[in-house]
Amino acid sequence: MAKRNGPVVLQVLPSLQTGGAERGCVDIAVAVMEAGGTAFVASSGGDMVRDLDRAGARHFKMPVHSKNPLRMWLNSRRLIKIIREFDVQIVHARSRAPAWSCRAACLKTGAHFITTFHGTYNINSGLKRRYNAIMTKGARVIAISRFIADHIKAEYKIDPARLRIIHRGIDIEQLEPAAVPAARIVSLAEQWRLPDDIPVILMPGRLTRWKGQSVLIEALAALRELKVRCLFVGDDQGRTGYRQELMGLVKSRGLESIVHFVGHCNDMAAAYMLADVVISASTDPEGFGRVMAEGQALGKPVIAADHGASNELIIHGETGWLVPPGDPLALAAALRVVLALNTNQREELAEKAISHVREKFTRAQMCKSTLDVYEEILSESVSTATALEESPASAT
Repeated sequence: MAKRNGPVVLQVLPSLQTGGAERGCVDIAVAVMEAGGTAFVASSGGDMVRDLDRAGARHFKMPVHSKNPLRMWLNSRRLIKIIREFDVQIVHARSRAPAWSCRAACLKTGAHFITTFHGTYNINSGLKRRYNAIMTKGARVIAISRFIADHIKAEYKIDPARLRIIHRGIDIEQLEPAAVPAARIVSLAEQWRLPDDIPVILMPGRLTRWKGQSVLIEALAALRELKVRCLFVGDDQGRTGYRQELMGLVKSRGLESIVHFVGHCNDMAAAYMLADVVISASTDPEGFGRVMAEGQALGKPVIAADHGASNELIIHGETGWLVPPGDPLALAAALRVVLALNTNQREELAEKAISHVREKFTRAQMCKSTLDVYEEILSESVSTATALEESPASAT
């Protein structure tokens, strides 16, 4: 591999299949390459490896998702070889099990260890807390929201000087109304057999209990006077029992003609454009909440559960609405308000929402801030080395 001028960075995470952490990893790898650096990623693999290949980054497939102590030790041995062979300067861990292997490899090689804290993680025992705490051991600890940063400071012993808040970023070039041709929207509407004159409620996200699909179903049961279509967009990822449970709830509430589970969608920008309102009803706090940012980027009203990072992403009453988590009646009330908005009100909200996302939550901002952290770490290293060379002790 040809020598490049920028930083040499190895990111490590469990897989590259789907999710915000995975998307962020690929985005940063691309940014490192575009900045003249060299990007490596280690994971157990996944569909997004192709994105790395297209960017010219190199992927190492290894079982870094494993929590088996022996496997974690073996992973650290392989990471040491990679660091030494390719002169890796920074190892960026994005999950707990990989972080243990990464830190061991960094201590052995002298590479700089940093982490990104993506969630609150369960703290149900002292052992679990110690396991989670590996994410606070980086020379820099990146929190994906102010909510996560506050959680870290409250639950773990960390020098605040090492903590950086870098919100996740979305691709506003792809996620803007003008970038979505009408033909794509029409094609998706035909695929999902949507009538022209009925409002569409969209809830993107994988089918998992904490995402709160049942809360929206119960809210719809309280809106029988309204003619709507509700689309749940996302795979069950093997949670067939939960999917069947949701479908049973729909049937018991008499909502079969209203609610549709459409599975995975390859054109989420068009899906958002079909929507009259976007829902994020998570019953557990979101560390960031990409759906909220994406919906606003396309000028759509977003209703979200008021916990986690939601109040960082949504300006209540201006770019969306916040409702108490797990409260179907409050969600139903907000839906009534949103669905009653007139054209002028929708246009005003869309303008504010798009501006809000472009100001705070773009991929370009996330990448620049992360590269700034890398530069900060490397600059400190150079300063320390220079100080040691110039000290009286080093001259004797």
